[in-house]
Amino acid sequence: MSNNDKKGIRRWAILSGIGIQMGVIIFLFVKGGVWIDSTYNHSEKLFTIIFTLLGVAVSLFLVLKQTNELNK
Repeated sequence: MSNNDKKGIRRWAILSGIGIQMGVIIFLFVKGGVWIDSTYNHSEKLFTIIFTLLGVAVSLFLVLKQTNELNK
């Protein structure tokens, strides 16, 4: 296997892991927001919305950071 093939497989593995990572991060943030809303009886689901948006922001930040590392 040549060096270019190994780099291609490595990139493919990292990029496929990024999707899973994004899903897990967003899922955990949503679950945290739901838990806070249910614990403190917030009927308007404010923390669920805030934590969901925060999870999306964190996951996008990590994706950009990882893709920049791949391009070096």
